[in-house]
Amino acid sequence: MKGFRLDDGRKNVIGLNVRRLRNNEKISQQQLAVKLQLLGYEFDRLTVLRVERGIRFVADYEVAAFAEALGVGMGELYENR
Repeated sequence: MKGFRLDDGRKNVIGLNVRRLRNNEKISQQQLAVKLQLLGYEFDRLTVLRVERGIRFVADYEVAAFAEALGVGMGELYENR
């Protein structure tokens, strides 16, 4: 989706929550990437970093993957904190 940006310049709304949840689980970006890979998704540490920083667009199926890897419902990734 070329050109999609939120008002603050981010390309996704879940990145901050991915970082928060990952930190709560005390796992690294690399460990989260491995969990995603084990679920069948092609993610690496750099992809997780880009999602968390909001510089990478996240497709709906990827939101589901992050939720599964983090053990939360998809709605929690969209919560505004």
